[in-house]
Amino acid sequence: MGHKNASVIYDVLYGFIPITEWEEKILDSPFFQRLRWIKQLGFANYIFPGAEHNRFSHVIGVLHTTQQMLQALGLAVSDQELFESKSKSPKTMLHKSLRIAALLHDIGTFPFSHAIENAYIRHGHDFRREREKKSPKNLPNSHEHLGSFIIKNTRYEDGITKILEDYGFDVRLISKIIKGDSPYLIANQLMHSDLDADRMDYLLRDAYYTGIKYGHFDREYILANLVTFDAKKDQLSFGVSENAIHAIDDFLMARFSWYSQVIKNQESAKFDIMASHITKTLLEHDLMYQFQDLLNMIETQDSRFFWWNDIYFINRLTEISQHQPLKDTKTNELISMLLYRKPPKTLIHPLFKHRILSEDEREKMKLIQKINTITKEFQNILSKHGNGTEWFLVDIPDKDIIIARGINQLVKRRMSDNLYLERDPIKIVSKQGKPSLLIEKENTLIKYLTGFVNFIPSVYANNSAYELLKTSGMLEST
Repeated sequence: MGHKNASVIYDVLYGFIPITEWEEKILDSPFFQRLRWIKQLGFANYIFPGAEHNRFSHVIGVLHTTQQMLQALGLAVSDQELFESKSKSPKTMLHKSLRIAALLHDIGTFPFSHAIENAYIRHGHDFRREREKKSPKNLPNSHEHLGSFIIKNTRYEDGITKILEDYGFDVRLISKIIKGDSPYLIANQLMHSDLDADRMDYLLRDAYYTGIKYGHFDREYILANLVTFDAKKDQLSFGVSENAIHAIDDFLMARFSWYSQVIKNQESAKFDIMASHITKTLLEHDLMYQFQDLLNMIETQDSRFFWWNDIYFINRLTEISQHQPLKDTKTNELISMLLYRKPPKTLIHPLFKHRILSEDEREKMKLIQKINTITKEFQNILSKHGNGTEWFLVDIPDKDIIIARGINQLVKRRMSDNLYLERDPIKIVSKQGKPSLLIEKENTLIKYLTGFVNFIPSVYANNSAYELLKTSGMLEST
């Protein structure tokens, strides 16, 4: 693929990737350049030293994967139409919009990605500085909403909205595609499903940079076997031909192992949890930009937003560590440990073991209650016998690591009677063009592996808390 007018970017996984004139303007905007300064895997580089890659390269990979998926599905227009700004047929505009959605799906990423975002979400709304003359926007503090706000509220030089509108794009449609709730089922699937362009890129990219072999799957074979089918209600959907059922099994297993081994790796997850606790405290003491401040900066083209990245976060911690404005020994110790890569101790207890649980929420809720009870006991011991400097952090995952949702969960969550109109589950398409759900196929392992959750709770403590709890006999000896 290519075009005489196309600029190209060289990618470590895919080689040369051609980009259009308007995509290049988006890439060159300060909003997009910010992504160069945000690591894709947060603090994972504290454990996997190669994991220095950034969001910038990932989203370009997602753009390329989206393009290849559209070509495989027969939904791509010719290069001639794609690279021509005056070409505006509905099919062309959808193709161009999908590429832009792929590029912009992470434009609202927080410093160090999910660890910091999690703290903003838990902190909730903070209207200490009411937006002048305007009622504050009541948006959830997530990267999707921040990204959507950037796409719709930057009508100024180098702003994303202006670039898109100058080329005749519908910014609301692009924002909806990114959130996975556009009027086009197939567009939502490409952006947000169990087999989407985002997952297909990050699994291979993260495996490449961490050096861990878990994320590998047969990308070429899957792409060669993507097919469309009619999902009724005037919706086109996509699935995978029967030939590739084992390649899909392999893809889902790779993702499951990947999350379990890298994202929830106890050694690197502890740094993310520390960062999250620090951020929440700094937000409470107004020592870090509030979500409302960020919205203001975006609207007013305040350049501080462009430098709200990993470097901002580390600098902020360095300043706080030096000037000690917080009279909070726990947070000050956490900051120092995070900056100098001094991991807290992992507490070993039968309740904190990794388990594969059934998808039935009740089993998990019972276990979480027991964990909460034991951590209260820990707190009592520290209050009684400690001197106030002891602390521990509890990490109970809020998102389950699953291979794929089981049929019961799908039926519970479904938006319509027709499961083929559901965005997320992978469909297998027969030679006659008839779809079925992967999780119902008799000849796939996945059918028997849905309905299980890899539950990975962790509790971390500083040395003084660890010693006290060990003396009390509450912990298993390591």
